[in-house]
Amino acid sequence: MRLSFRRRLFLAIVGLGTLPLAVALVVLALQVRSSGSTRGARATLDEIALSGGRLVEAVDTTALDSVGREALRSHTETIGRQTNFARRADRLNRISAGVLGFLLLLVAIVLVATSLMLARRWSRYVSAPIEELVDWVRRVERQEQLPAASASRGAPEFDALRHAVRDMAGALEQARERELEQERLRAFRETARRVAHEMRGPVSAARLALRRLSTESDDEMLAVVDEETERLERMAAEFSDFGRLPEGAEADIDVNELVESVLTAAVPADIPVECEVTPGATVRGHYEPLRRALQNLLRNAVEASQDGPIRIVVVRSAGGIEFTISDSGPGIPAELRQRIFEPYFTTKKRGTGLGLALVKQTVLAHRGTIAATDAAGGGTSFVITLPEGA
Repeated sequence: MRLSFRRRLFLAIVGLGTLPLAVALVVLALQVRSSGSTRGARATLDEIALSGGRLVEAVDTTALDSVGREALRSHTETIGRQTNFARRADRLNRISAGVLGFLLLLVAIVLVATSLMLARRWSRYVSAPIEELVDWVRRVERQEQLPAASASRGAPEFDALRHAVRDMAGALEQARERELEQERLRAFRETARRVAHEMRGPVSAARLALRRLSTESDDEMLAVVDEETERLERMAAEFSDFGRLPEGAEADIDVNELVESVLTAAVPADIPVECEVTPGATVRGHYEPLRRALQNLLRNAVEASQDGPIRIVVVRSAGGIEFTISDSGPGIPAELRQRIFEPYFTTKKRGTGLGLALVKQTVLAHRGTIAATDAAGGGTSFVITLPEGA
């Protein structure tokens, strides 16, 4: 069975901690060896003392003069005294060697205990954040939510890694949501393109027949049919626009000119408009799709404001050029703001639900962002950020 990272780290630290113990054991072995050498020296001295005693016993003291006898006696006493000293020194050496060995053994035990304690603590200190980060990466892989922020564990570098993993998870989630949204939009575009293609033929034929009938009859029903076929024609145009992405090369677009053109086409003359545009601002993209997108937003603002003022502000921001279009209407409930950009979702009685979806599709195709928020003075603000031109 494969050991966990924490256990492998624990064993590695324990292995490093046993090195001082090995050194202590070597020192102890050398001390024991030194004690053995002392015992060998004592045996040599005992042998010398025994040989000297035999020599003294064999000497005929009667043949010696007084000086010789005194020298022999002094030699005998010296041998006895030094032998006693050697024996005492040997005993002290053995005692000191035992005490030193015991101390070394005690030190070795303390080192082992300390090594185990430090190894356990450091293995937990280092491995716990790593195992946590591994679990986070697996959660990201399984598309699960990361745990809430908790107390920091481990070195400060692990906090930096945690923040990086959270940022990565957020970026991946956003990319995943964009990919899903793009996939849904692709399906909707294909459906819209086919519906528009199928609708144009019958609607055109119906409009042509109505023109002929209108010259022969002034029936009220013909007016209703004319109004409904006109609505179908608008729907076919919206379906067609929704099913078509911007084509051709991008170019720099003068924002001031774009805003003036849109205001002239989409806002009636009797509607008050507050307009602030940063001079010299340009965006990179396709003129007609952006113009249609802004027109849709302004038409919605006119309908929502009910003759109230409309405000459009264009400024430079960190993300590029920021368009803010605000109305003075009742606003959009918070629970509906995430759905208003979905195709076929509408709160209008006669709406197709493609206007804001087309706006978002155009903004995304230009690598921009769009969001709906509450306006400062009441109503709703749509904030679009587009890449700035060269």
